[in-house]
Amino acid sequence: MSKKHLFILLVLAPGLAILLAGIRVYDQINWWKYSGPDIVFEVKSGEAFSSINYRLKKEDLISSSKLFYRYAKINDLMTKFKAGRFMIKSDSNMLDVFDTLVNGKAIATQITIPEGKNLFEIAKLLEEKGVIESANEFITLAKDEEFAKSLGIEGQRVEGYLYPETYHFNEKMPAKLVIQSMVSEFNKKISEIDFSKSSLSKSEVITLASLVEKETGAAFERPIIAGVFLNRLKKKMRLQSDPTTIYGIYENFNGNLRKRDLLELTPYNTYKIPALPAGPISNPGIESINAVLNPEQHSYLYFVSKNDGTHIFSKTYKDHAKAVNTWQKMRQNREGRSWRDLNN
Repeated sequence: MSKKHLFILLVLAPGLAILLAGIRVYDQINWWKYSGPDIVFEVKSGEAFSSINYRLKKEDLISSSKLFYRYAKINDLMTKFKAGRFMIKSDSNMLDVFDTLVNGKAIATQITIPEGKNLFEIAKLLEEKGVIESANEFITLAKDEEFAKSLGIEGQRVEGYLYPETYHFNEKMPAKLVIQSMVSEFNKKISEIDFSKSSLSKSEVITLASLVEKETGAAFERPIIAGVFLNRLKKKMRLQSDPTTIYGIYENFNGNLRKRDLLELTPYNTYKIPALPAGPISNPGIESINAVLNPEQHSYLYFVSKNDGTHIFSKTYKDHAKAVNTWQKMRQNREGRSWRDLNN
């Protein structure tokens, strides 16, 4: 063999050896197939490749952790695994497992966030559905003013900006990603709304919309209730809204609103402060936001529940007192029926 041929062989040999090794690894992981039933495999957020590899072999989803490692190393896949829950189907070979965990779509959990829920209630729903691991983690982050600012929110927390919608989340997601998704949905929904038509700032509109959402049972009353609150604000009257008072003590509230609660001064107690609360008290839908921007023009200053989801509206305190006596103090009227049944 000439020196020239020997030199070429020496230059090419390492590359050829790597190529042949890759072909052998590919052949070996291609022939073996998982024979068990379809199974859900979870890759945890931030989980190291070594842990994923170990658990795959432990559950007999791959034939060899060494081969799985070598293939991942050769193809630069060590850090490409997605977090989430994935369905590994019966008869999958190791190439299929790679494709599922690297390129596949994680199994999503569907969850509907109703209008008017606050951040504490949303955290509980998300935890119960397994979307997040800890409601407390979600609550702490949702109340973080710096985090709220990073999302473009003018306020002390993300309350009011967690848009009520049906979402599809992966299980055990970081609370940060869930909040970011919900705020992003909020921004999409309001992208074409003109807030300049109101004398209130954008954050004040969202705050008032959160009150309208909590006070409204029958959807058609939203613009009327928005009008009542706006009338009271113009006259510098206290809004005197029970839901705001409850929100201010929510984490210690036992479900029974007492007189001493109404007298407790908090940034949210509108029985004590002659203005809007410090921020939203729930997460309103687009209809409540539009109701604040397009309120019904009237002279009402008071409303009281008829116990069926609708209200009696009054222009004077005297008329309001009569309505309270009729609908809240008379036992036969305290057990109302739904406003949806009124025409039945």
